[in-house]
Amino acid sequence: GGSGMPLSSADREKFVDVMAAGYPRVPTMLTADQPDHTRYRRLVARAFHPKVIAEMEPVIREITVGLIDSWIDKGRIEFVKEFGVPLPVRVIAKALNVPDDRLADFKRWSDDSIAGIGTNITVEQRVQAEYGVNEFQHYFAEQINLRRTEPQDDLLTNLLNASIDDDDPEVTDKRQLDMAEMLSIVQQLLVAGNETTTKTLTEMIRLLAENPAEWEKLKADPSRAEKVVEETLRLSTPTQGMWRILTKDTELGGVQLTKGQRIIIVFASANRDEALYDDPDGFNPDREHLRENLAFGKGIHFCLGANLSRLEGKVAAEELSKRIDTITLSDSNKYEYFPSFMLRGLTNLEVEFTAATGAR
Repeated sequence: GGSGMPLSSADREKFVDVMAAGYPRVPTMLTADQPDHTRYRRLVARAFHPKVIAEMEPVIREITVGLIDSWIDKGRIEFVKEFGVPLPVRVIAKALNVPDDRLADFKRWSDDSIAGIGTNITVEQRVQAEYGVNEFQHYFAEQINLRRTEPQDDLLTNLLNASIDDDDPEVTDKRQLDMAEMLSIVQQLLVAGNETTTKTLTEMIRLLAENPAEWEKLKADPSRAEKVVEETLRLSTPTQGMWRILTKDTELGGVQLTKGQRIIIVFASANRDEALYDDPDGFNPDREHLRENLAFGKGIHFCLGANLSRLEGKVAAEELSKRIDTITLSDSNKYEYFPSFMLRGLTNLEVEFTAATGAR
């Protein structure tokens, strides 16, 4: 992922070399327009159907409980490292059948995929990130090829067997996805499946610790978990916005905009719209219009993984509130955020807590 800054000819050569070692980076769901976007999205949507996601709840709960078990006796943890990162990484890795001994690589590949998004990094950092993406591509290309002879009940096998326009009776020249297309889709699932969820989980525990009355309400009534997740998404939107290119001249808010201009639509601003939300800067899981937040975008590019992310947040809120009695933020916290205007999340968060009676 590049920051959009122009490259010198020497730097461009470095990129040519590293890109040549991998598969082509092709547009699929995130950057494709109609009708191609619809074709790709339809293929992947089956794997993220609400019924399929709901069936993942026992696995998500098992992973969540296991993580809490690993630190409930400590009384203090760095939340991002010990819960915020491993929960979504393990969940999406499970969906892609990634073995436990590759989880560290899985997270590193995800980080490399978003390097430079909404922030400036050096050319060397960008080149190193592309090497990581290449490593990811070759690993999953090997896994996909294995499924040609040994199919499994998983997303990779489904992608391998899927055909473009499978559901369109008017299209007769159906074709299967090529390797570059499959890898592009898997890469987007890899990133979307863990980066934003990590940031949401961390912000959720921060907001609950800063609002002890809401923590007490959640402990007394775990069914409030969904509301807590939605309010976290609204108030601490993990994906702050998305790039768009204007297709025609227009005027917005008294500003003249011209065709071809690149703009950024700021979801986070819409989520604090005073016309829709009372006290928009406050944390209130009981507020109206909660599900109208734009944390997952809107329209044809609405986040496919929204249901999965919401479910992970819900299960996490339920299990954390069962096992933890009191929770506070350590005085040592510096509250440093990921240096990006696109992706917003804490880099670390020290949390102190007491376990609930019988929680150990």
